[in-house]
Amino acid sequence: MAKRFAYLLALSFTCLGSAAPASAQAPSPATSDHVAIATTAGTITVDLDSERAPLTTANFLKYVDQKRLDGTSFYRAMHLDWGDPPNGLIQGGTGNDPKRVLKPVPHEPTSATGILHKRRTISMARFAPGTATGDFSILVSDQPGLDAQPDAPDPDSQAGFAAFGQVVAGMDVVDKIWAMPRSPIKGEGVMKGQMLEPPVKIVSVRRVQPATAVEKREAPASLPTGSPAPLAPERALQPLSGGAATR
Repeated sequence: MAKRFAYLLALSFTCLGSAAPASAQAPSPATSDHVAIATTAGTITVDLDSERAPLTTANFLKYVDQKRLDGTSFYRAMHLDWGDPPNGLIQGGTGNDPKRVLKPVPHEPTSATGILHKRRTISMARFAPGTATGDFSILVSDQPGLDAQPDAPDPDSQAGFAAFGQVVAGMDVVDKIWAMPRSPIKGEGVMKGQMLEPPVKIVSVRRVQPATAVEKREAPASLPTGSPAPLAPERALQPLSGGAATR
């Protein structure tokens, strides 16, 4: 996959009489787009879609290769007040820490990449389009309201958020983090009541070789009958402001 969402990188091999050695087929960790996010709650492996979201994937891999995500945390668990649980997302990363963040990455909308916001998707947190740096979210449910809406009246909804891959192992860890205790008072604005207490430490984030087997894909969840309108961008993937601590 590589930047993803149901977007596993299809590796094509031509068989000419005999199979090539396994070592020749598998990319080395140094060039792989599979990333293992090791946390104190377990490990989450994501497949980044560098083919369809090359800029966003390259940005994330800079943070990985420079170890800028080591020692950060998953600090937010957004629980939507409609639909069947789990319904929402978890969010983590640099916490907008000025000592960790790099230059913002240009926005790659879902209307251009085709990578939609579904359960297992990894997507960049941002303020305005084009301001994403080192904070990201993993969805525990389908959220089409985060996709680009070209016909929407406001520019923010038109842009949507930049999805760039999907979880291929460790979704149980994502669900576990989502269900952890949250502070009723911490957080500002739309994040109030969504901050994990305590945050879940991200021990390390490293490239890994693609696994020979991945978790079974789950059927896309549909919006419940009579549910409110899809999640509005202003309620969704904002990074922490002011470089709040994430450790």
